[in-house]
Amino acid sequence: MLRFMPVGDSMTIGSAGEHTWRYRMWRHLCETYDGPFTLVGPRETLYDKTADAPGSHAYAEPDFPRAHLAGWGEGWLHMAPLIGPAVRECRADVLLVSLGLIDLGFYTNAEQTADNVRAFVAAAREAAPRVRIVALPVIPNVRCTSDAPFAEQVTAFNELLAKAVADLDEPRSPLLLATPPASYDIHTDTYDGTHPNASGEHKIAQAFAEALHQGWGLGAAYEG
Repeated sequence: MLRFMPVGDSMTIGSAGEHTWRYRMWRHLCETYDGPFTLVGPRETLYDKTADAPGSHAYAEPDFPRAHLAGWGEGWLHMAPLIGPAVRECRADVLLVSLGLIDLGFYTNAEQTADNVRAFVAAAREAAPRVRIVALPVIPNVRCTSDAPFAEQVTAFNELLAKAVADLDEPRSPLLLATPPASYDIHTDTYDGTHPNASGEHKIAQAFAEALHQGWGLGAAYEG
C-alpha cells in the first residue's frame, strides 16, 4: 500500500463545497496507478469560511480518502514542526507538498522560507528515512501583479526551492521538483486570484501527477 500525504496551505485544504486538488489527484491515481494506494494525514476537514475554522466535511465529492496535512494560513514555517509526527503516525511514503505563499506573504523572506524547507525535509526523513517528497513551487497569485517586492520574493524563493531539492535529493529518499502548470491563469483557474476553482484543481493535480509519472514512473500522464 503506497501512502500519499498531501501537505499544503489553503490551496490544499480547500473550503466547504469544493472538490480540492486532492480529490482530483486521487481520481487520477485510481485510473492510472497499478497498485494499492491511499491518501493519509492527521486531518481530513475543509475550511469553513463562515465559521472561520477548519471544521467542514462538506466536500463536493466526499467519497474518497480525505486525509491530509494542510491548513488555511499555514506554510513551511508551520508544517516543519508537524511533519515528523505526521509522517510517523500515518506511515506516509510520498509527500505531495504545496507551500510557501503564506510564508512569503506574512512570516518569512525567501531565504528564511528555504531554511524551513530544509528543516521540513530533515524532520520528515528522521521520521521515515525512505520518504519521498514532491514539492510544487509557489504559484504567483494576484498580489504578485500589484506588489513588486512580493513578486520578487516569490521568484527568489522558487529558485531557492529548486536548489534545496537538488541539494537534498538522495537515492534512499528522493526529492522531486514539480513543474508549475504553464497554463495556470489566476483569472480563469482561481475564484479570487489565489484559490483554485475546478480547472485550477485539475492543473495542480496535473503538476503533481506529471512529476510522479516522469520522475518515478508512478501513474501515467494526467488526463483529468
